[in-house]
Amino acid sequence: IRFVIDREECLSHNVEYEGDTVHVSFVVIKSETMWHSTDDGVDLLVTGPGNEHVHALHDRTSEKYEFMAREKGVYHFCFKNKSPYHETIDFDVQVAHFAYHDQHAQDEHFHPLFEQISKLEEALYNIQFEQHWLEAETDRQAVVNEGMSKRAVHKAIIESIALVGVSILQVYLLQRLFERKLGTSRV
Repeated sequence: IRFVIDREECLSHNVEYEGDTVHVSFVVIKSETMWHSTDDGVDLLVTGPGNEHVHALHDRTSEKYEFMAREKGVYHFCFKNKSPYHETIDFDVQVAHFAYHDQHAQDEHFHPLFEQISKLEEALYNIQFEQHWLEAETDRQAVVNEGMSKRAVHKAIIESIALVGVSILQVYLLQRLFERKLGTSRV
C-alpha cells in the first residue's frame, strides 16, 4: 500500500491463526517539498488484538520487521509523522501460516512433502517481499537524487549569476578608477 501521511495514519490486518509469522516493511519514499532534505523518518507502533503493545520503531525512513502473532485477531499498524511535511510511505504486510492440521492426506509420507512445499511457498514470498521493499527503497533514492540534482543546478545558476555580476561590477569600478587617474594626470 502506498499512501500519503500528514500527522498520523493507522492500518489494520487480520491474523487468522495464533502463531502465524507477520512480515512488515515500509519505506518513506518522498516528502511534499523538494527543499526538505532531512531524514527525520516516521514512527511505527504495532498493536495486537486487545490493544497490547507488540513493537515500536522511531525515526525510521525504512524498516523490515517480523514477529510471531501471539493470538489471532486484528493487528494495527499506526504511523506517526513528526515533520511538518506530508510524507509518501510504501507499506507492506504479509502473514505466513503453516497449515499442518488442515491436510486431507492421511499418509505420513506426505507430511514432509507438504512441509517442504509450505516452506518453499514462504521462501518464494519472502523473495517477493524483499523485492517489493527494495523497489520502494529504490523509488525513495530516486526522489532524493532528483531533489539533490535540482538543488545543485539551482546553486550553479545562482553562483554563475553572482560571478557575472561581480565581474561586471569589477569592470565598472576599474573604468571609473582609470577615468579619475587620467583626469588628474592631465591637469
